[in-house]
Amino acid sequence: MSSEPSGAAGAFSGWTTRRWLRTGVAATLVVLAVLGSLGAWAMWRTSQITIELVDRRSPALIASMRLEQSLVNQETGVRGYGLSGRADFLEPYAQGVTAERTELRRLRPLVAGDARASADLAAVETLAGTWQERIARPVSSAPAGEAVRLATQRATEGKATFDSLRAAMARQQSHLESEHSAAGRDLRQAVTLRNWVFAGIAVVIVAVACLVFEGLRRGITGPLSRLGLAARDVAQGRFDRSLEGTGPADLRRLAEDVDSMRRRLVEELQFSEASRALLDEQATDLKRSNTELEQFAYVASHDLQEPLRKVSSFTQLLQRRYGGQLDERADQYIAFAVDGANRMQTLINDLLAFSRVGRVHNEHRTVDLEEVLDRTLDALSVALEESGAEVTHDPLPTVVGDTTQLGMLWQNLLSNAIKFRSPDRPARIHVGAERNGDTWEFAVTDNGIGIAPEYQEKVFVLFQRLHTKDAYPGTGIGLAMCKKVVEFHGGTITIDPGHTTGTRVVFTLPAAVPAPAAPDRKTQP
Repeated sequence: MSSEPSGAAGAFSGWTTRRWLRTGVAATLVVLAVLGSLGAWAMWRTSQITIELVDRRSPALIASMRLEQSLVNQETGVRGYGLSGRADFLEPYAQGVTAERTELRRLRPLVAGDARASADLAAVETLAGTWQERIARPVSSAPAGEAVRLATQRATEGKATFDSLRAAMARQQSHLESEHSAAGRDLRQAVTLRNWVFAGIAVVIVAVACLVFEGLRRGITGPLSRLGLAARDVAQGRFDRSLEGTGPADLRRLAEDVDSMRRRLVEELQFSEASRALLDEQATDLKRSNTELEQFAYVASHDLQEPLRKVSSFTQLLQRRYGGQLDERADQYIAFAVDGANRMQTLINDLLAFSRVGRVHNEHRTVDLEEVLDRTLDALSVALEESGAEVTHDPLPTVVGDTTQLGMLWQNLLSNAIKFRSPDRPARIHVGAERNGDTWEFAVTDNGIGIAPEYQEKVFVLFQRLHTKDAYPGTGIGLAMCKKVVEFHGGTITIDPGHTTGTRVVFTLPAAVPAPAAPDRKTQP
């Protein structure tokens, strides 16, 4: 049976992680927008009711109470003046008139949008105007005696009018208090609704967060964790375990790619195992060959040298005893035999020295090149004196290497510089040193006959000679040995092609200590 999903599941199975994330983020933003709109509406409604209560209902009620107080003060002042005729009783009346005007100016805009409150205020103003016109102003403006008579005469009318005014103000305050209470209830309801809305928003946000977390766990982190676990098993050596992907389409493709890589690694591992077996076999053959070469070197250094010494000794004895007693050709043959035996012995010794590089002398430690160069110059003192060569050098550093091999390096380089000096000028040899990171770069410069550009690579090949043995003696092993020593120490050696007057041999060696973080100031020769 086919395992392909069908319907909606099949459509969703092709969704990538990016598409799931885009869809999830879009849905989350829509939900948050709706919740934000509800929260904003709840906040707006609460704010509007609060403004209505604080800016209109409460100030209107307070202004109505102060208006009533100002009218009561007027009535008290007028009545006191009408009973006693004393002018000081009119002070509360004057203050009440001023307060009345102030409160009316404050109250009118507060009730402007409310028909009932406006009607109540109109009734209060009408009754207050009637009372002031009939009672307050006539009594307050009359002389003391006339005021008492007028107050007594209009006492009943004044009481009835002011009682009507009191009733109108009571109705006004009752209506304002009921509206204030209604606004308070609306505010409490709005606050409750706002709290419920924000609680619902919090619950929805938590639910969305849980859904996002669960979706990420099931769709991304879970499949990645399982894929990572399988990959670690493969990394630990279980190459037979296949990697199966779950989740979005791109993660499944990733699992397929990783599994394809695993299969390729298995194939490469099988091939490498076969190659390693072949290499092991070749390494065994090479080890056996090296052993045979070491045995040959031993034979060359002991068994071959003894008969060669005998040949050399007896030919020399033959030359000394019978030299001049035979004909000239016989003396020449004897000289050829002595020279061949000596050159053969020198060649064998040089080959033995070349084979010992990296095998016999292999003690890496810090080496002071100043001391090594001094010892080399002492060993070459006779050649230096005979040739008249002058050797100068920069301050030489301490490097990591083998003392014996580095001594052979200096001796071969300086010997070549002395040997291949120019007959036209005194030999001048300079040894330079310059720090370059974690290595030292050295240059042995002479003013000798030089090396042609086409031979600057060949001179490092074993037995490579540029001159006949009659012109310059030697075996052609010196620079090959220098190359082997330098490469054994992890450096490089070349002939500087830019140097024309003579030869400059440039090589590198590792420094004894790492280079400091700050750039070094190079020492000039």
